[in-house]
Amino acid sequence: MPHLGFSDPDVCIAGAGIIGLSLALELNHRGVAVTVLDRSAPLTEASTAAGGMLAANDPHNPPQLRSLADLSLSLYPTFLERLRVLSGIRVPFQTHITLQALPHGVSSTDSELTPAELAHLLLPLNPGHHRFFVLDEHSLDPRQLADALLAAVHATTIDSRPNTPVLSTRSFNNAVEIQTPTGILHTKQFVDCTGSWASITSRLPNLQVAPKKGQMLSVSLPTSLPLHVVVRTPDIYIVPRTSGPNAGRAIIGATIEDAGFDKTIHPSDIAHLRSLAAALLPPLADAPQLEAWAGLRPVTPEGLPLLGPLPTQPNYFIATGHYRDGILLAPATALVMAQLLLGESPSIDLTPFSPARSPYNPHNP
Repeated sequence: MPHLGFSDPDVCIAGAGIIGLSLALELNHRGVAVTVLDRSAPLTEASTAAGGMLAANDPHNPPQLRSLADLSLSLYPTFLERLRVLSGIRVPFQTHITLQALPHGVSSTDSELTPAELAHLLLPLNPGHHRFFVLDEHSLDPRQLADALLAAVHATTIDSRPNTPVLSTRSFNNAVEIQTPTGILHTKQFVDCTGSWASITSRLPNLQVAPKKGQMLSVSLPTSLPLHVVVRTPDIYIVPRTSGPNAGRAIIGATIEDAGFDKTIHPSDIAHLRSLAAALLPPLADAPQLEAWAGLRPVTPEGLPLLGPLPTQPNYFIATGHYRDGILLAPATALVMAQLLLGESPSIDLTPFSPARSPYNPHNP
């Protein structure tokens, strides 16, 4: 439960999404006193709007992301087990195979599936002009993950303060002063995990983190389509839920839009996603729609996260810009950020993710 009074933590984290709460758990596990502030309720933004694919092998990922993605995949079993022990909630993998399509003209080191192999894996699939490959890739249900993560945080001494936005920060005397609507908090180190809102939280206009809107929907899978694999093309993904409270549905997404912080759902965009899905899997043409929603993915110009200290503000760190891979990268982000905060050598080279990299230049507006 949140503390009634203001106490000074070792580390204060702004942003109670999957990145912020995973980092809080990692620090708590290491004996660090942590407070987490959030502008609204925990895990209500991009963390639960996601498809849930652990897409480390997605050929469209920037190559520089691979080391962080591979580290995160290696940490996922331990991460999920820690959540289970703390929360009592087991988060299973929903799928274990992805059928990944590449457009004609794009090369791949993987072997293209023959029509017979495709039919064996997913008979109703209509590949059209796409060439498909098999990726050894898991997916999970972000809503299940959110339930387990939040319950795990509540089972610890982490001081979680929802509806407490950061109004301003000021670095001084090896500490950071944080102004909130309910008072001032002092902390040894501050970590901005506010996702698409990071530029607003930091008050640094040159910190180029922007929201990329993604609309998506879920449908009830027809009995004629027992889907147990992810289907992904450059234009769309179809992710089934095979167990848990959402079993029997499929997630279809997602648009990629520059719409600021607008999360309006447009029926024409949802209809277009449905038509793309039905072209690949005709049994989905008449599948009942269950929900439609939109999320805001935090993206940087290079499509790479920002992980590390801000050059201009002592003891101010940032962990954001995970774009479409926040679910995948949460365990590794938590580990390497905890290592930085505690003065340890990170498990991987974080140079590609440094907030000091171009285009961030505090002296060049």
